[in-house]
Amino acid sequence: MRRFSQRQSLSSLAEINITPLLDLAFVLLIIFMITTPLLESSVSLIIPSSGAKTPPVSAQQVQTISIDRNEAIRLNNHPVELDSLAAQLTDLKRANPDLAVVIRPDRDLPVQKLINLMDTLQRAQIMKVGIATRAEEK
Repeated sequence: MRRFSQRQSLSSLAEINITPLLDLAFVLLIIFMITTPLLESSVSLIIPSSGAKTPPVSAQQVQTISIDRNEAIRLNNHPVELDSLAAQLTDLKRANPDLAVVIRPDRDLPVQKLINLMDTLQRAQIMKVGIATRAEEK
C-alpha cells in the first residue's frame, strides 16, 4: 500500500510556469527596440561609380542666386522678386539649355524659403542646381 506522501511525488505537474519565458521575451523585445534604430542610422554604403564623364560647366552657364536672412533674393548680385525670378530663369534657360544655378543661402534662412526657391527653379525646368556651402573649420 502506498502512502499519501509517495503519491504526490509520483504525480506529474500539468502546469508550466510561463513567468520566466515572458521575462525573457520582454528583455529580447527591449533589446531589439533599442538596437534597431542604431542599425538603420549606421548603414554602410558603397556608392556606385560610372565610367561616363560629366562635361565641365563653363562660367557662362552658371547663374548665382543669393538669398539672405531677410529673404531678399539676388540673381547675379541684382535684386529680384521671387515672382519675376521664374520668368527671368525661363528666359535664361531658353537662351542656354545647359544653364546651371548655384544657390547661396544664408545660414539663418528658414528651410521653407529655400524650398520655395528650389520650386521656382523646378518650374523654370532648371535641373543643374547646386547649393554653395562653406567647409567647417576644425
